[in-house]
Amino acid sequence: MQLQEAIKSRKSTKRFSGKKVNLKKIIRILDNLRNNPCAGNMYNLKFIIIQKESTIDKISTAAQQDFIKHAGAAIAIVSDRDKVKKMYDYNDKGFAAQQAGAAIQTLLLSLTEADIANCWIGFFDDGLMNEALGVKGQTVEAIIALGEPTKNKAERKSDKNMPDLENIVFFEKYGNKKSEPEIKVQAESM
Repeated sequence: MQLQEAIKSRKSTKRFSGKKVNLKKIIRILDNLRNNPCAGNMYNLKFIIIQKESTIDKISTAAQQDFIKHAGAAIAIVSDRDKVKKMYDYNDKGFAAQQAGAAIQTLLLSLTEADIANCWIGFFDDGLMNEALGVKGQTVEAIIALGEPTKNKAERKSDKNMPDLENIVFFEKYGNKKSEPEIKVQAESM
């Protein structure tokens, strides 16, 4: 699968079959993340692979989302914000979050390319999540639930509600839809 195909076909799956995910595939995908961009060339992310049902249940409780219980595995993205703060005192949270976001996007696309269904979870109780994962002094930025989707294709179908390109692209200043020289912004023409 090519990158453009992965970008266009990626979707959040919330109906997992419960079947375990190949651990070697997950590790190969995580190996790609070492090449992600990072502020000051200082890598501050760690990844926790979760496969035990009891831990997945705790994650599901912390996120208040029952569908996670049926995932075959999950990956927690953990950020050492103190490490970033030492170099960038004024914007440690921003830089740490940006680095995590870049890694999450790479992870989601890599999972899609490997045909592993996934869902990005960013809402959870920090205390419960830290307790479930044994995280102390660092920040759980996100959880990615992954696994095999249910076989029922009707349940899996999702139409992405995509904004029109001309409503999200501006030139020189926010809101300016005209370029110089003037071109018509259309997704089909690219």
